Amino acid sequence: MSFDKQLLENLIQENNSGSCKFRLHLNDKEYSLQQVSILNSPTPVNSPTTRGGVYFADKFAFKLKGTLEDLSVVPLLSKTMLGPNTEFGEIKITTEMNVENQKRNVVIYTNLTNSVQGPSKIELNMIIVKIQLV
Repeated sequence: MSFDKQLLENLIQENNSGSCKFRLHLNDKEYSLQQVSILNSPTPVNSPTTRGGVYFADKFAFKLKGTLEDLSVVPLLSKTMLGPNTEFGEIKITTEMNVENQKRNVVIYTNLTNSVQGPSKIELNMIIVKIQLV
């Protein structure tokens, strides 16, 4: 995993204040990601390991959880999640945040670990693998 923890902690603070708007990008389309939470939480492994040669899992990971109300994204998600594929596809998420009193674009790359579909929305659970200012 390659990310600046300070940048991620600043993003978590700004998101907790409610000022971030997140956009999920798949197949050249953008989707509004709602109810976004970012947290550092334990993973179900006992020690850092490579999971099936596909992705790296540590004892703790920064996770991003959000909801999409556009169900047209469902067929696109199967191409990003382990199970139907032999490797994870990264999901790109963008937002803006204040850095030194200036609005800057932030790009977050995630791996989809789980999704729960309801009648009008889909909840996505992702692990953050990279974050950068652009």
